[in-house]
Amino acid sequence: MTEDSLQKLQKAMAEYDAEGTARWARQALQDGLGPVEAMQMLTITIQGIGDAFGRGELFLPDLVMAGEAMKSASTVLEAAIKAGGISHQARTLLIGTVAGDIHDIGKSLVATMFIGAGFRVVDLGIDVPRARFVDAVREHRPALLGLSALLSTTALEQGRVIEALKEGGLRQQVLVIVGGGAVSQELARRMGADGYAANAAEAVTVGERLLRGIGRQDAAEAQHGS
Repeated sequence: MTEDSLQKLQKAMAEYDAEGTARWARQALQDGLGPVEAMQMLTITIQGIGDAFGRGELFLPDLVMAGEAMKSASTVLEAAIKAGGISHQARTLLIGTVAGDIHDIGKSLVATMFIGAGFRVVDLGIDVPRARFVDAVREHRPALLGLSALLSTTALEQGRVIEALKEGGLRQQVLVIVGGGAVSQELARRMGADGYAANAAEAVTVGERLLRGIGRQDAAEAQHGS
């Protein structure tokens, strides 16, 4: 019975069925499947979808729908994990779209990909003021901070958030990744970010590299004007 519910959960995920993933996640738990095991299975599935997107075999709507399905199941499974006192997400990503920008899709996709990679994700939403980012870094102590901005008029706000972290004495406590339609590798360097990701699938790779201590030096040099 457990194997059957797990297979149906995986099938619902592969079909981007948000309602189905939530339903079969609950059923799998009732059948005795561990929530961490179920999350690991979903992680493998979403990573496969992300890889296919990166190869050009799937398209943005696929990634959006897969993200919604993943979030539906994750809500059920993470509640069970917390209730059981299980810590399977030692690393935290704090993410948000900067002030003045209300675009949500790209940011939400990045959040979903990090959940799939085993991170605890704190999503601050859209149009997030600098002070809120600073307060959230102080509260949650994330390993990574993801800043999103789609518009050219708001891209530089990412740099202002980084400056606010410096002013708050928090800059050295968190690795900052920036991204969005108006952001480039060069702009990321000038703003003093630790990393830049061009898309959701790439963001996890960049984050993992930064946490292993790879790739931060270039950003550090830019931050100090060298």
